[in-house]
Amino acid sequence: MAGRADSTVLTGARVVLPTGTVENGRVIVEGTRIAGGPAEGARTIDLTGHWVVPGFVDMHNHGGGGASFTSGTVDEVLTGIRTHREHGTTTLVASTVTGEMDFLTERAGILSELVEQGDLAGIHFEGPFISPCRKGAHSETLLRHPDPAEVRKLMDAARGTAKMFTLATELPGGIESVRLLAEHGVIAAIGHTDATYEQTVEAIDAGATVATHLFNAMPPFAHRDPGPIAALLEDERITVELINDGTHLHPAALELAYHHAGAARVALITDAMDAAGFGDGRYQLGPLAVEVKDGVARLVEGNSIAGSTLTLDTAFRRAVTLDRIPVEDVVRSISANPARLLGVYDRVGSLDPGKDADLVVLDADFALKGVMRKGEWVTEPELG
Repeated sequence: MAGRADSTVLTGARVVLPTGTVENGRVIVEGTRIAGGPAEGARTIDLTGHWVVPGFVDMHNHGGGGASFTSGTVDEVLTGIRTHREHGTTTLVASTVTGEMDFLTERAGILSELVEQGDLAGIHFEGPFISPCRKGAHSETLLRHPDPAEVRKLMDAARGTAKMFTLATELPGGIESVRLLAEHGVIAAIGHTDATYEQTVEAIDAGATVATHLFNAMPPFAHRDPGPIAALLEDERITVELINDGTHLHPAALELAYHHAGAARVALITDAMDAAGFGDGRYQLGPLAVEVKDGVARLVEGNSIAGSTLTLDTAFRRAVTLDRIPVEDVVRSISANPARLLGVYDRVGSLDPGKDADLVVLDADFALKGVMRKGEWVTEPELG
């Protein structure tokens, strides 16, 4: 059931605010925004026994609902967006995968229109400027060095909607590309990299601010050769992406990242591909064939993990119930931190008055029960 909540008061829930959790809290929605005071004649919804948290913000997502953000039509991309909204992601960045430059510039034009009309929060280019040694589910024949001129070409094609580039910054042109991105307010993310510790530090000093899916597609930590992981965890300028699906990371790795980086420097992402919210089967990730079995996506050739089938409601519930991370820390990681990185925290990422009425209703077991985006129920909670 969906509908416009022009004036609604949500009462009785545990409400997670930037200052902490409020027991028996209240969230007031007027039109598309969260209000600071009571509204006369407002509809009241009693959410006793539930949680109300900010809408989720996913800064790394390749698709869902059977649709690919890299290759789908506009209608298919919208299907993917709707699928993730139904799972609580009210703000979403579309991620591409490695392809020919002309193809990527064309996709940038298509996706930028969806950003301009408010369906997406931006574009993330993951590839082609990554290492063949750590390519993961990217076509090696299409990989390129991060030439600043080509990075600029994609930025221009995105018409100001490019939010992030994942780069193997140790490759020729990598540091110069980081500087270019930083100068234009675009996130330079270190990922799919074979960099040493020292090379990673150099990239951070040049302006890189994000670790693309930390631990995955990079050299493992070793006591004499700590590689990028140590550099990314120790530097307060870096936010680390984590895929909490039980496949990409051992729970101890997640705990390690939270312990060393702290909740303020973690962004929970999906890295979702087409099968998220859709089901097992054969899919295409760019030019590569993917087999999804029991919810795990792997390349048909080579068996590498090929993104995830994760949705952020599952990541949230897993973090709280299995990983025992405090709810307030998970909210920071799944809403506030990515919103700040994307430059949209003035509008989303918390339940502060004046912001968009983007929120998620969870039951006592942290199962998703309702989603509101800009004051409109995507999924309205059905309460007994």
